[in-house]
Amino acid sequence: MALFPSVSPSMRPAILYPLFAAPTALSGIGPRLAPLLEKAVGPLVVDLLWHLPTGLQDRGRQRFLSEAVPGQIGTFLVQVDRHQPSAHRGRPYLVLCSDQSGALRLTFFHARGDWLQTQLPEGSQRLISGMVEQFRGEVQIAHPDYILPPDRADEIPRFEVSYPLTNGLPAKTLAKASAQARKLAPDLPEWLDPTLLKREQWPGWQAALIAAHSPETLQQLSPESPARQRLAYDELLANQLALALVRLSLKERPGRIIPLDSALRQSLLAALPFPLTGAQMRALAEIDSDLALPSPMLRLLQGDVGSGKTVVAALAMASAVAQGSQAALMAPTEILARQHFNSLKSLLPGLRIAQLTGRDIGKSRQNLLEEIKGGQIDILVGTHALFQETVVFHDLALAVIDEQHRFGVHQRLDLSAKGQAVDLLVMTATPIPRTLMLTAYGDMEVSRLDEKPPGRQAVITRVMPLSKLDAVLEAVARAVAAGAKVFWVCPLIEESESLDLANAEARHLQLSKVLGSRVGLVHGRLKAAAKDAAMAGFSGQSFDILVATTVIEVGVDIPAASVMVIEHAERFGLAQLHQLRGRIGRGTSPASCLLLYGAPLSATARNRLHVLRDSDDGFLIAEADLRLRGAGELLGSRQSGLPNFRLADLEHHNRLLAIARDDAQLVLARDRQLLSPRGQALRTLLYLFQRDAVVQTLRSG
Repeated sequence: MALFPSVSPSMRPAILYPLFAAPTALSGIGPRLAPLLEKAVGPLVVDLLWHLPTGLQDRGRQRFLSEAVPGQIGTFLVQVDRHQPSAHRGRPYLVLCSDQSGALRLTFFHARGDWLQTQLPEGSQRLISGMVEQFRGEVQIAHPDYILPPDRADEIPRFEVSYPLTNGLPAKTLAKASAQARKLAPDLPEWLDPTLLKREQWPGWQAALIAAHSPETLQQLSPESPARQRLAYDELLANQLALALVRLSLKERPGRIIPLDSALRQSLLAALPFPLTGAQMRALAEIDSDLALPSPMLRLLQGDVGSGKTVVAALAMASAVAQGSQAALMAPTEILARQHFNSLKSLLPGLRIAQLTGRDIGKSRQNLLEEIKGGQIDILVGTHALFQETVVFHDLALAVIDEQHRFGVHQRLDLSAKGQAVDLLVMTATPIPRTLMLTAYGDMEVSRLDEKPPGRQAVITRVMPLSKLDAVLEAVARAVAAGAKVFWVCPLIEESESLDLANAEARHLQLSKVLGSRVGLVHGRLKAAAKDAAMAGFSGQSFDILVATTVIEVGVDIPAASVMVIEHAERFGLAQLHQLRGRIGRGTSPASCLLLYGAPLSATARNRLHVLRDSDDGFLIAEADLRLRGAGELLGSRQSGLPNFRLADLEHHNRLLAIARDDAQLVLARDRQLLSPRGQALRTLLYLFQRDAVVQTLRSG
């Protein structure tokens, strides 16, 4: 069924049409400026509404030049005394001015003298506004922002905002375009509950938009200002409403019931070489409950590094296979897919398990596709190759997606579309703060593995400067001599002209000179066969040290690896560092992680590294990363499936997110089709924030 039975994205309300035009529809924005505006703001006029100012300049007029403060904006009424054209090419054209309290020098580079004579006639009075400088003891303004006769004083705004820019885009051009966009913003029906508006003392949408773009104090620039809170809430409500609609649409689909085969489950548990943790048993019970319902499952299994997600997924897939159906597990990389393939063969020895990646070609691939279609394969493990049209299942009942944040939201539904009423389990080993969980996975039920299986070794973490690299090299050589295997992680693959950071190729060469041929190298640019060889060599007896980039972040299970060195650790996000650290401590040997940083280290960066040093709780670490750096800076978040909010700042608007979630659920409980007056207004909200198109793209309605 459609999300809105009577509405589609092509039927966006006509009143919004001007906002969804290209910026070239605005005066002054031609083919040259449009790409720059798109780079800074976005491809549509509506993007200008969401591009809020970050600075405020007070152009209030000072009475005398003696009040001028270098480094601040000044506005003065002066007399033009004398023009002093440059006698030499490349030197500035000067216009000397004064008032009763002092002198002002106006400086122009590459300016036309005739134009300056017209703008600044000698003997006239002019209002001058611009950045005040001190040059050789004189007050100076270079290229004033405003030069006007006194009778046009009202053309100089008292307060002038500044917007984030991109190279080549003039500030005045962006400001004028933004002002035009606001004039196109219609007065829309109110979609917020009147009680909420009154309680929070928020303005209406259009008034909030105008106020957010026209602050007169620094407090009004704050995320806590009423106008900005109102706009942030609108965006969060659109997000939560869209997620809730996805959830409802999925629940309304016909599903299949997969009952628990208790005898099979007990035999599989008895065959495991270890007992499940309490958290694993709870997660399994939640998944079993979902599978037994007549509606499709959509559950997120969130577990810290080494918490045992694969075992839980394997037991769930065995339940589907026991009913005569098939299961699939998709991973973002071949390394991780192969790791899962080997694990599942070990955990479920009686099942027919196959692997499909982009490397499979020719007759062997065709034979495998025929077996999948014919039902001869119980569980298929693969990468993005599972999306391909040629992959047809006989009866896919359960799809598992690992490292969900590496895939777009629509991709998880692409895989579930490979069968009828497919249950979906997505997994992540990247701990996600609860705040971000609500914005990205609000449409899912969540199971959390917060215990580690017995046998996992604690990892001792140390933080030290790169100036101690020689001592680290000596310590690593001693560890290797004692039988340890070492990961050495660098931020770059090769030398960069723009970044003075360690690169894997140079470090591999250096370590090879010291330790000989027992040093391997793996990074993202290597061909798949070379990556496999490097990993196999490190897992086996060929290499003692593996120099790598973050390609080893997930899916690498080398129990013998007990030491990790991470160079320029301050360049990585805490969650990513925690993932990397999780590659060691999987065996019986004590494990150590060395975080090397480049000096000087900021206070925030030092605090972040100390959080990692002092804790191995991935959920605590993720919350600390959100608190210290903010949602927009979490490493990899732009590729993580997390929404890219323009108005909401989750560090400041966390409280509003929970309110928006409750509001969305209450609205849909009363008005599933959004047909009431408020429901119709909320449809407009979804169109305004383009969440309607997102929901339609998900094809979950």
